[in-house]
Amino acid sequence: MFTDIVGSTELTQQFGDEGAMLFVDAHDAIVRDALAQCEGREVKHTGDGIMASFISAAAAVRCACRIQAALAEHRQANPDIPLEVRIGIAAGEPVEKRNDLFGSTVQLAARLCGHAEIGQVLVSNVVAELCDGKGIDFDDRGHTQLKGFKQPVHAKAALVAC
Repeated sequence: MFTDIVGSTELTQQFGDEGAMLFVDAHDAIVRDALAQCEGREVKHTGDGIMASFISAAAAVRCACRIQAALAEHRQANPDIPLEVRIGIAAGEPVEKRNDLFGSTVQLAARLCGHAEIGQVLVSNVVAELCDGKGIDFDDRGHTQLKGFKQPVHAKAALVAC
């Protein structure tokens, strides 16, 4: 799973370096709280997001939905800090080296994150299939061409109330 703060460069330009750190700090606290509740592992901080891994696809999607819900609450309580993120999730067998993850699964999750709409949790079809019977609903987004992938990827958007 990848999270990405929407418009982080623009936030830095608008609020300055220290002001933008308020957004990053709020993001990090919300994501890390959700990871702890959903048994996710933070792999690394990406500067304006977090990469995380999970034992199950359903746990990753539930975590992502929890993050989006917590961010919505944060925006209501802090209208001067309009923090929004995109989230992408893929499932597979990444390569682990030096406590980091690599490979096509990681690349797919990152590309899905970049392709997601503001406030969206975009997952690969494999993730949605692995969540079958888990009480999580998805909206089919069809096939989309993602940078670096030869074939179009079938993506689905998790309904944030999952």
